[in-house]
Amino acid sequence: MNLDVLTTDTAPAPSQVVLDGIAKDLGFVPNLAAVTAASPTVLAAFDGLRRVVADPTLPAVRREIAGLAVGVAVDNAYGVAFHSTVLASLGVDERDIDEIRAGGEPADPVSAAVCRFARSVAVGRGKVDDDVLDDAYAVGLSDGDLLALVAECAFAGLVGTIDNLAGRVPLDEFLLPRQWKAG
Repeated sequence: MNLDVLTTDTAPAPSQVVLDGIAKDLGFVPNLAAVTAASPTVLAAFDGLRRVVADPTLPAVRREIAGLAVGVAVDNAYGVAFHSTVLASLGVDERDIDEIRAGGEPADPVSAAVCRFARSVAVGRGKVDDDVLDDAYAVGLSDGDLLALVAECAFAGLVGTIDNLAGRVPLDEFLLPRQWKAG
């Protein structure tokens, strides 16, 4: 698909309000949001999920690890760059970020269980093997935690679908140092 990076001046009127809200929240409009603006429905879904997954009951590092794992699993270059950038800003060890980007798992057992669970949700479309669930429960993750991770997986899946349909959304300037290509 030929998805243009739209602005509040070039987007359909219903999308302009949502883009303004995103800009107010983040200080800018990410290119991923800007390409979805051609469809007010998809942009509203993107923005709604973006807001929901920011739930403070799920630690940001876990959310970002799940997003990165899904990004790698669905070949989403934009999501991988984004989640890698955020994880680095949260102080996550570069070796762990690199390991997830390569399809592996971070060293911390809880983070590894989050990574395995998110990858399994994405690849299996919700059919998660019992051993993955057992590992998640063994490190103390609750059903509520796992369901919150499912919301992040849904958001990351939407981003991946858009990125892949667009043949790759152009990365925002701040994401360029973390660009990724599936290995």
